[in-house]
Amino acid sequence: MYKLGKENRHIGLEQVRAPADTMLFLVLCCFWLLPAGFGLEFRYHNSAEVEQYLREVSRNYSSFTHLHSIGHSVEGRELWVLILGQNPRQHRTGIPEFKYVGNMHGNEVVGRVLLLQLIDYLTKNYLSDPFVTRLLNSTRVHILPSMNPDGFESSGRDCMYSQGRFNKNGVDLNRNFPDAFTSDNVILREKEVVAVMEWLKTETFVLSANLHGGAVVASYPYDNSNGGSELQGASSITPDNDIFIHLAKTYSFNHTTMHKGDSCYDSKDFTDGITNGYDWYPLAGGMQDYNYVWAQCLELTLELSCCKFPPESELPGLWAANKPALLAYMQQVHLGLKGQVLDSNGIPVQNASVEVNGRRNLCPFRTDGNGEYYRLLLPGNYTITVTHPAYESMTETISVPYGPEKFSALTHNFQLQRSSSDSKLGATIQPTCVSPRLQNSENHSAALLPSAFTALSVLILHRLLLS
Repeated sequence: MYKLGKENRHIGLEQVRAPADTMLFLVLCCFWLLPAGFGLEFRYHNSAEVEQYLREVSRNYSSFTHLHSIGHSVEGRELWVLILGQNPRQHRTGIPEFKYVGNMHGNEVVGRVLLLQLIDYLTKNYLSDPFVTRLLNSTRVHILPSMNPDGFESSGRDCMYSQGRFNKNGVDLNRNFPDAFTSDNVILREKEVVAVMEWLKTETFVLSANLHGGAVVASYPYDNSNGGSELQGASSITPDNDIFIHLAKTYSFNHTTMHKGDSCYDSKDFTDGITNGYDWYPLAGGMQDYNYVWAQCLELTLELSCCKFPPESELPGLWAANKPALLAYMQQVHLGLKGQVLDSNGIPVQNASVEVNGRRNLCPFRTDGNGEYYRLLLPGNYTITVTHPAYESMTETISVPYGPEKFSALTHNFQLQRSSSDSKLGATIQPTCVSPRLQNSENHSAALLPSAFTALSVLILHRLLLS
């Protein structure tokens, strides 16, 4: 268990580039900051204000942050992502990629606020707090504060029943991703969903969480099932179920109350503050299953408040309750094994399968363009098999320690030998799972909702307002 360093309470105005207009400078200071040297103001900032804040952060901390857009919402708002790390502009071999996504449902706003506060905390404490410094030196962190800015802008401030959950087209973004357990994977994808799917192709994300509201629980995959071997009792179990339970408990036990399992007024009791997604309620087209199955990224859904749009007076307490959990969860990106698969000449081998004995994933974990792989694993002995059509397969048993306390998973490279079999020379990889096709929806009626969502909503209408 790590200990949090003291917060740096200094605003550092000397780092702000003074605008030509002194009055504008003073307005911006009052706009973002509270008196007496506190950090980012605890309130709900609109999309224009969020963009302005992120641009200011990127300018003021340009040596370890980078701001970019991964796409646009239906109404044309940018989907801004801030990257933090020692080398924010490009991936470095051996440095895992981590992400947080907030505000997928526009009227679930706590995650949006917490991610802005997290940005403020990380930037203010880098190079002064040992934990933050080690985290950003060993990890590349991506933060998308709002995946659904259009929904946020249309939201009212009702605790539970405000509009704004859906995007501008009236679609629930957390029902719009391809689903491994249904055949309905040619539906139109919303612009925000397409942006995230394309984003996942640009980075090899290792660990992720998406932040919601309406309950207090850490939910883990699978969210769906077709009644196959994954369905065990009331749960839909992944091959990495032990890792997911560990990750969920990491968040819930570092949260001040989540681990107690206290339910909200319209929710069930959750033992240890965690739940299998399918056991809670079946969900087709969810983002966390998509991340895990097709992007090799383990993702949780974090429900952070009983009230989806709580009064602003409650925001400081919600930040205090979640800050240790947000930081501890990020540290878990260093679980298990990492390394490269190389040929006999030390050249990286792309698309080699790196499989853990006893964990048969729907889509095998494969090396990226740098020949890199990452496998989140708890401490123990594991038998790893590396295969590629043009090389002889290799199997090794490896003792894996607990990496997060050292901010590094165990590094283990594999060196493959070219196959002597004539049948394998020039062989190409035959995919064991096919990535879904993208069909972007530009302008369609709000009535044209995905059929999977429509069918699901009939069965679980009373859960519609839950994430």
